[in-house]
Amino acid sequence: MEDNKLFGEFPPVPTEKWEEVINKDLKGADYDKKLVWKTIEGFNVKPYYRAEDLEHLEYLDSNPASQPYTRGKKSDNNIWDIRQDIHVRDAARANAIARDAVQRGATALGLCAKDITSVDAMQTLLDGINPEKVKIHFNCSRDYMTTLQLFIEVLHKEGRDPEKVEGTCNFDIFHYTLKHGRFYRSEEEDLLSAKALVEFAKSRLPHFRVLTIGGSMLHNAGSNIVQELGFSMAAANEMVARLTDLGCSADQVASSIAVNFATGGNYFMEIAKIRAARLLWSKIVEQYHPACDCAYRLFINSVSSTWNKSVFDPYVNMLRTTTETMSAAIAGADSISTIPFDCAYKEADDFGYRIARNQQLLLKEESYMDKIVDPAAGSYYIEHLTDSIACHAWDLFVTVEGKGGFCKAIRAGYVQDEVERIARQRDNDIATRKTTILGTNQYPNLIEQMSDKIMHTETCGCCCDRQDGDIKTLHPYRGAEPFEALRIATERCGHRPRVFLLTYGNLAMRKARSGFATNFFGVAGYEIIDNAGFKSAEEGVQAALKANADIVVLCSSDDEYAEIAEAACKGLKGKVKSIVLAGYPKEMVDTYRSYGIDEFIHVKTNALECLTAFQKLMGVM
Repeated sequence: MEDNKLFGEFPPVPTEKWEEVINKDLKGADYDKKLVWKTIEGFNVKPYYRAEDLEHLEYLDSNPASQPYTRGKKSDNNIWDIRQDIHVRDAARANAIARDAVQRGATALGLCAKDITSVDAMQTLLDGINPEKVKIHFNCSRDYMTTLQLFIEVLHKEGRDPEKVEGTCNFDIFHYTLKHGRFYRSEEEDLLSAKALVEFAKSRLPHFRVLTIGGSMLHNAGSNIVQELGFSMAAANEMVARLTDLGCSADQVASSIAVNFATGGNYFMEIAKIRAARLLWSKIVEQYHPACDCAYRLFINSVSSTWNKSVFDPYVNMLRTTTETMSAAIAGADSISTIPFDCAYKEADDFGYRIARNQQLLLKEESYMDKIVDPAAGSYYIEHLTDSIACHAWDLFVTVEGKGGFCKAIRAGYVQDEVERIARQRDNDIATRKTTILGTNQYPNLIEQMSDKIMHTETCGCCCDRQDGDIKTLHPYRGAEPFEALRIATERCGHRPRVFLLTYGNLAMRKARSGFATNFFGVAGYEIIDNAGFKSAEEGVQAALKANADIVVLCSSDDEYAEIAEAACKGLKGKVKSIVLAGYPKEMVDTYRSYGIDEFIHVKTNALECLTAFQKLMGVM
């Protein structure tokens, strides 16, 4: 064809030719070690992908709004709900926040119904909000059936049509069990309650999804993406299987389920996860032979991860939530809840809520992400990630089914043990700084003080219930917490240990190692005294003593340490609390230790363990 003339001038280059050039550029270095990403999810990611890598993917022939819905449920737009979750129990206060949120762009609200026990309280909560236009998600309730009954009463009193109302209930027996070690009442009673909710909602609120699967709980307890997806699908399947056994139809149950996924900072993987979720859900639901296509249309709410948020350098959290929101939008999430950037250390205020909403409004109104259906489609990389995540999550799903289903798997502690195994690996990656939490375990703001800004935060109350069951629990946490504890302890102890950088010799090496040492001790909140460089060890020693240093770090090249180490240690030993060398000259370590070097800090150092030891030495902890 005429249009293909340009491409005809560029003959295709086979993969073998690409590999030849890559290996030549590597100059003998190991290809796998240098270029292949070994993910924590258990599969490898190549440095590049080509069309041939996708030849086996059958779902690529499908269109948006058609099974298996990998490409989304819409064919003409990518509109999602801008959801604001309000974790406030007082109805009047929650209503004021909700009305402001709707006025400023929110199209869905997450509301706490913990203390909503009367029609008057429900009216107060919903005053000035039209549920026909704003989707309502009840996040927390003592009794979801009562909450729905009160909700319907208010709808009728205000002349609203329940068939035009959409939303969800956060009735999630598995989330509750993993958090508290017990079911709401018992496994059997909870399933009967789920059945009653489904049947009630289908007859009174047909577009309300009353069952939730909380994948975000797994994520925030430290799981990887494959675990979050695989275990969530197993939990969702358990609900369909158990409730159909109790007499519900597959259509009723499947169309009553909403899945909450946490979206973390792994940008492309998070896009692929949501796409893979729809693919797997279609595969699962197909086995129940539903009569209605609605059963295949999984509702996905994406909420920003809390696991990767930090107290220190909190404005970085805005960048994190922006990329997370983008991942969810590009993947076609049905609703997105962007958390306020400062929620790690204080209750959300007007500014935090406003920024969170505006991040989504900007993505819609200025980046037009609501206009393009499945913008990731056809990307060799993302399609490969979608397939890899789906395959590994499916294997995990099959494993859970082999153990008798999700309920039996959590009773046996299998799910919890697997999540904890990955959480320990993630914690170690943070401790050794293989994973960077900007401003926390790397590149700290040395003058920042946060301890006086940390406030008690109000919650809806669910998190405060006792964990008194006999089922092993999972504990959501933030990966930054151990490093934050070091720095907060320093701020509160009343004395900042002083780290003096004794720089010497080669300009490039001393600057590199002084920068490394600054980052290393800065994350614990220590005062860093850098220097332009000394002409001799003796000159550096005198300056260190004059500065009343607690810790002195030698910063130079490996070769030049031989010139200054002995003299520096001789002048400092017994006069400072610790002498440290930046680097790890392997052949000389024992010799330098004999001189008086106490510690070697380098890229393979477990920074958390090392700094904890320094905190004890300095009397901080």
